[in-house]
This record gives sequence, structure tokens and C-alpha cells, in this order.
Amino acid sequence: MTKLQPYEKRPYRPGVGMLLVNDGDLVFVGRRIDQRAEAWQMPQGGIDEGEDARTAAMRELEEEIGTAKAEIVAESRDWIYYDLPPDIADKVWKGQYRGQKQKWFLLRFRGQDSDIRLDTKHQEFDAWRWVPLDQVPALIVPFKQVLYRKVVQEFAPLLARA
Repeated sequence: MTKLQPYEKRPYRPGVGMLLVNDGDLVFVGRRIDQRAEAWQMPQGGIDEGEDARTAAMRELEEEIGTAKAEIVAESRDWIYYDLPPDIADKVWKGQYRGQKQKWFLLRFRGQDSDIRLDTKHQEFDAWRWVPLDQVPALIVPFKQVLYRKVVQEFAPLLARA
């Protein structure tokens, strides 16, 4: 068994997050399939080796909700970081990371609700819905709420124009 680095010395895993909005400026959230508690989140995932963040965002969107019928409207100015609680950090990603640094994207959904399919190869969600932007941070697990508030704050002014 490989010995884990001390939590404070672990790097952040590079990833992307997608704030996907429909024509009514409601935000897509999916209910995580791997949580005991009710946990919703926006699509997000890792950036593969040699992949740029925009490509990763569109790939992850399709992998998680079964469609990439969306266009990127904006990208976060900076990387947004979150730390996993230490007990969780020891279990996910083989304990290699302390959390993630993510580039977030505002995307406008260009498909129909019927295009959204959760029964993907690596299913992450068992339900989904559209919710008002201001409700999103309260739906997420507590350790990601600060990150979600930052995403909402950055993209909220763009929604009426997106």
C-alpha cells in the first residue's frame, strides 16, 4: 500500500465545472448517485492529460448528462479552489489530492429536456432538475458551498445577457 502524502502537501486536481442554464435562466443540477445524503451539484469533472479546459468542459458535460448541446458563454476569470475534508481526501482519487482547482464555464443549453440522459457509461446522477441560480449553493455538499457561491457571484450578472 502506498503511503499518502500529508494532506497539506497534496496538490489540487485540475478540473472543470459547468453552470448550464436553459432559456429561462434556470440552472441544471443533478443528484449524485454515490451519496447517502441528498446531494445535488452542477456537472463537473477532471481535465485529462493534454486536454484544455474548454474541451474538458464539453466532454464532461456529455459524459455526465448525455448531451453536449450547449454553447460556452463565459469562462471564470481564475481557477476556483476547494478542499476536500481530510477523511474524504484520503479515499477519493487514491488520496493523491487535497481538493480541486476548477475552471468554471457558463453554458447556454441549446437542446431539449429530452436530450438529457443520465444513463451514461459512468453514471453520476440519478435525477436532475432546473433550479433558480440563487438556490444552487444550498443544494451542494457543505464543503463545496463557498466554491458554488463564488461561481454564482461571478456568472449571475451575465445570465440576463447570456
